[in-house]
Amino acid sequence: MDESVVVSPDWLAANRDRPDVRPVDVRDAWEFDAIGHVPGAASIPFDSYRDDSDVDRGTLPGADAFGSLLSTAGIDPDDTLVAYDDTHGVFAARFYVTALEYGHDDVRLLNGDYSAWSRAYETTTAATEFEATSYEPHPLGREESPLVGCEAVETARERDALLVDTRERDEFAEAHLPGAVRFDWREAVDDETRRLLSEAEFEALLESHGITRDREIVLYCNTARRISHTYVVLRALGYEDVAVYEGSLTEWLAMDGEIETGAP
Repeated sequence: MDESVVVSPDWLAANRDRPDVRPVDVRDAWEFDAIGHVPGAASIPFDSYRDDSDVDRGTLPGADAFGSLLSTAGIDPDDTLVAYDDTHGVFAARFYVTALEYGHDDVRLLNGDYSAWSRAYETTTAATEFEATSYEPHPLGREESPLVGCEAVETARERDALLVDTRERDEFAEAHLPGAVRFDWREAVDDETRRLLSEAEFEALLESHGITRDREIVLYCNTARRISHTYVVLRALGYEDVAVYEGSLTEWLAMDGEIETGAP
């Protein structure tokens, strides 16, 4: 997969001593402190860059709040950020999408998670200290951003875009967007190794769901967490026409959007 999007623990180990490579741990602070973390990692817990009050769009925290988080963590705009969690990358992927939306050019997802790293490399419980920076976000314009709203989804449906629901079977059966196909984000992960499937395996899996490079793809879930993981993986595979419905089904239902029920 494209190493400008997804990197292996081996890559991070080989590049961790570079001053511009910054591991970002998005687990809870107690996990960072008590269980351990990648040496040199900054702790930016998931809840700190998620805001359900719709201060921006969906659960985005707002540019000022995100800039403050990165400033406190001593991050510069030119740094290479490598995000990880211990939940197969789904929370780290949300950090990836958030950083991308606020204009950070080089952010990557660790293939695997903290468990995958700790099986092969050293960890530490030592506190990490950074000198604060003055990080200024530069949010993407609507034309550049992969994030779309309800109206854009309606328009995409008219163009026969492929709507991809990344939730579990029971959730899909209860309510989903009309014509959507279901692709559980966890299908991309090997539970034993905790890493992503190989590129060939993943391409075959996507094709079995009708998710192909020639289609315009719109991803959704409930609150834009799970779609973030699928978006990152598709981006790493070189899929270009992929949109993230930030409001997802939560917004769609609130707007009285048309739904279907039943198992896939």
